[in-house]
Amino acid sequence: MSSHNSITIRADLDERFDEILTPASLAFLARLHDQFAGRRHDRLDARMRFRKRIENGHDLRFLPETRSIRENTEWRVVGAGPGLDDRRVEITGPTDRKMTINALNSGAKAWLADLEDATSPTWANVIGGQISLFDAIRGQIDFVSEEGKEYRVTAEETPTIIMRPRGWQLVEKHLWYTDRAGHTSPASASLVDFGLYFFHNAQALIDGGRGPYFYLPKLENHLEARLWDDIFTFSENALRIPHGSIRATVLIETISAAFEMDEILYELRDHAAGLNAGRWDYIFSLIKNYRCRGRSYVLPERSLITMTVPFMRAYTELLVQTCHKRGAHAIGGMSAFIPNRRDPEVTERALAKVADDKRREANDGFDGSWVAHPDLIPTARAEFDAVLGDRPNQLERQRPEVSVTARELIDLSGIEKTVTDAGLRSNVSIALRYIESWLRGTGAAAIDNLMEDAATAEISRSQIWQWIRYGIVTEEGATITHALVESLLQEELRAMQRSGSNRFDEAAEIVRMVALEEDFPTFLTIPAYAQYLVERPAAIAA
Repeated sequence: MSSHNSITIRADLDERFDEILTPASLAFLARLHDQFAGRRHDRLDARMRFRKRIENGHDLRFLPETRSIRENTEWRVVGAGPGLDDRRVEITGPTDRKMTINALNSGAKAWLADLEDATSPTWANVIGGQISLFDAIRGQIDFVSEEGKEYRVTAEETPTIIMRPRGWQLVEKHLWYTDRAGHTSPASASLVDFGLYFFHNAQALIDGGRGPYFYLPKLENHLEARLWDDIFTFSENALRIPHGSIRATVLIETISAAFEMDEILYELRDHAAGLNAGRWDYIFSLIKNYRCRGRSYVLPERSLITMTVPFMRAYTELLVQTCHKRGAHAIGGMSAFIPNRRDPEVTERALAKVADDKRREANDGFDGSWVAHPDLIPTARAEFDAVLGDRPNQLERQRPEVSVTARELIDLSGIEKTVTDAGLRSNVSIALRYIESWLRGTGAAAIDNLMEDAATAEISRSQIWQWIRYGIVTEEGATITHALVESLLQEELRAMQRSGSNRFDEAAEIVRMVALEEDFPTFLTIPAYAQYLVERPAAIAA
């Protein structure tokens, strides 16, 4: 155990961890917490109060107090920074060394280097990911697998890196912050991820002709965006980085943020590059917030919640219009379908579905979109090339015909409310298998030819919870109960292939905790992290 200033390390240090957790970087983290930890707590308290209001019948609306910001047609955001003008295909993925090299060789325009939903936040992954990024930015990254396979960056042009830190709701329990009054608490995961990356890499990125760029996850309102903007300005000043060097793309992946897109861009206008349609967390957010509002808010199984259902269509149309009105990029979401190199038929279906998805986004006015696998890049790029041609984006497409009401953003009419036995079993199986993978340190898992991450697992477990609450009857006539889900969970456990390192029994306990108990945890990762991923250093264990 070691300490510096008001940040204490409560974990063992693996090889090269000391290169990231330096006295200077820990001092910078302490300054960030001194300035912003209190405001973070205030914003999390406000989230809790807001959720209670929705549960008690409050309907979301466009804020009357910020009407002047929405109606003012003059203001614009700073827009794309160097290396961000063309974002037609972005690849997403975790930051372990192998995946980092694969992303840099992928041919994508940008790489979402994900420390959030695609990363299991083990101590090794959190700091190991920072080491990978440190090396990648300096052109010194390589990797040799256990089988002896060597990985190196061979691409002449690598994607622009956009790092995604963990959300405001998460903490880093291997680093503890002590405030001026002597109170000690786990550090904010957001400030840790952002602070370490910015401290070590901001100047190197600028010197390399790009910049420190970030995806901001899970924001629920414009006041949370204001907090990030103040953090950016403070950090630029603290390290003598020119103001506005940071560029942020905000994921609109909560239902409340969809009502404040103009305001979010306005708060971040000196640093904003765009908005992203984070579809899977958006669906989860709607279920979570409206889960107790009656049967009319019960959604069908996940495969039927497509991007063309009314509430998803309204949200993406409004996002494109809002972004282009303000000079910001509109970035599409990730289709979950992935190719299977051992099964040509599966690959053919995946490519067709991805092509349809990206064609719709490009024709709707999006400037780019996400893929989760390098083999999907040519397919996605072809659809955007067909619309963009030689243009880097289509910011000029203003979409004046779009008019979205508050009601349309939560309109669940017209959706086939179908739940089948197979759909229920799929949710149980995906939740179990993804959480087991997450416990072993893998945060992005290919399951049944779909790329699953924490967001899709959240949909699975929240739907189970809601279907039990309302006693939904499947198409085959089975009433969804606690006992039925438990029996399916037991069947899935028996069917799993076991090895010495598997963690299926622990994963099943988490599924029970987040899907079968009366209380509904706001994020499954919060209790799962605290109980299963927090390591104790040898000195404390002794």
